[in-house]
Amino acid sequence: MKIIIIGAGIAGCTIYLELRKHLPKPPSGEAHKITIYEAYDTNIDTTSDDRGNGPTYSSTLIVGGGLGVAANGLNVIKRLDESMLREIVRGGYSCATMNMKSKNGKVLARMQPAGKPALDGKGQGTMNTVACSRHGLWRELRKRVPDDDIVTRRVSEVVARSDGLNVVSFVDGSPSAEADLVIGADGLKGLAKKALFPGEKTDPFPPHYEGLCGVGGFVPYSLVKGHVEIGSMNFVMGGNGFFGYFIAESALDAPHRDSPYHVSPPGESVGWWSTYSVDECPDPKSVDKEDILKQLRERHKNWKDPVICKVLETSKVTSMYPTWIVPPLPTWERDGVVLVGDAAHALPPTSGQGSSQALEDVECFTLFLSHHLGKAYESSGHDPTDYKGVIRAAAKQYMDLRQPHVKRILDHAQQSQNRKRDKTAIEEYIMYAFMWMIAQGGSQT
Repeated sequence: MKIIIIGAGIAGCTIYLELRKHLPKPPSGEAHKITIYEAYDTNIDTTSDDRGNGPTYSSTLIVGGGLGVAANGLNVIKRLDESMLREIVRGGYSCATMNMKSKNGKVLARMQPAGKPALDGKGQGTMNTVACSRHGLWRELRKRVPDDDIVTRRVSEVVARSDGLNVVSFVDGSPSAEADLVIGADGLKGLAKKALFPGEKTDPFPPHYEGLCGVGGFVPYSLVKGHVEIGSMNFVMGGNGFFGYFIAESALDAPHRDSPYHVSPPGESVGWWSTYSVDECPDPKSVDKEDILKQLRERHKNWKDPVICKVLETSKVTSMYPTWIVPPLPTWERDGVVLVGDAAHALPPTSGQGSSQALEDVECFTLFLSHHLGKAYESSGHDPTDYKGVIRAAAKQYMDLRQPHVKRILDHAQQSQNRKRDKTAIEEYIMYAFMWMIAQGGSQT
């Protein structure tokens, strides 16, 4: 089978590794041909400065600051490669406790989704959420993809054909590539999606800016020591925005820093982000970061949480995240073109599930494809001459399983996202009371 993956971000690299691990060997003995096309340099040592300030539509290479990988996403990585899981956790921080706070620093709700964290590195059962950088997660995936299977070339068009190989064309005018299966892992503004709706002159499901923007950065842990609970991720709500902070890495000498079940002593930095309402989407390439910092200080000047106060005194804005989502698509597949991750369903950061759902996508589709491909090999005893039916059967089960699940997460995230919008004083305190009542109900069950 000839397979093209568009995008060498988190989803693109993961599905490459999943396919290499799970696809059954063809009766002919000829290996599956898998090629990734990516518009940007994917050298793992390239920094964001080296890449310039241009946009990237892959599911994040080096752009963006931090993210949280929840237990469901970590389990996908564990099943794929346990050594990779340990390296990802080693480069981040295991967070066992989620604290919901008022702008004055009062804890309204405290949750430990995985239960009491292990202290000896021998935890069992549910893993903690791991906070890490997008680059750190991507780098561990990219390290395991052979350089020869990634081609740096910008895609101009994808054509899904019902009666032959699908066609991928390129901006530089180089010869088109053909494949039985094209996987769109090129993010929410990618081109692969257009192949699913060939009769439309414009994108019928364009990405939508949600009226919220986030900015973030890092401060030394030494400046806020004593104010950040070890092993915690903190969500601070107010009437004019939202603020979050978390320990960004474990101490280098922590003996269990590669265990997602264990809470380690903190390292040297704390990550933070602030989300606020803004009608027009700011352009991260041209925005004045000093002006953004002034706005940040003005917005949170009356917030009394000690970590926020210290951030306002000392921090710089190093990243910006306008919140975009993709409206629910009626299909994620057409004639052998299949979408995964943000290309199929960009989720707002409020969900806490963006990367984890992308990881679940690629594992799910790969396992269904491997199952149906194996059945085709067994029934015929040779390589199929037309893979369309195999791909279509796998994609149907993939969509039947994944689409309703992702839709529920999106609906819940959009409801939660409204808490980050500006509120009146009465609405603010109703929000605090609501969160407090939820916490009290949870403590009594």
